[in-house]
Amino acid sequence: MRNSRIWLGVLVAVAFIGYLLWSTLAAQAAECHVCVAFQGHRNCATASAATPTEAARQSQTTACGTIAQGMNDKIACDNVPPISRECRTK
Repeated sequence: MRNSRIWLGVLVAVAFIGYLLWSTLAAQAAECHVCVAFQGHRNCATASAATPTEAARQSQTTACGTIAQGMNDKIACDNVPPISRECRTK
């Protein structure tokens, strides 16, 4: 009886972890690679999201994170047209 409770607990835990993994990955339907040039610096980043538009925005935000200094530069960099943008749906 005790062993069956342990196995049932393990089975429930594995099922829950599997569901969390599936639901997280299923929401990532698009992936974009964006390169940005800002104030003489250049950086590229890749991100995934539910839509190509959101993935491109997240990629640009990540790319700007390392080349922008301060919040004003960060906002300005996020609004600069990217040098390149490649998106694909999964």
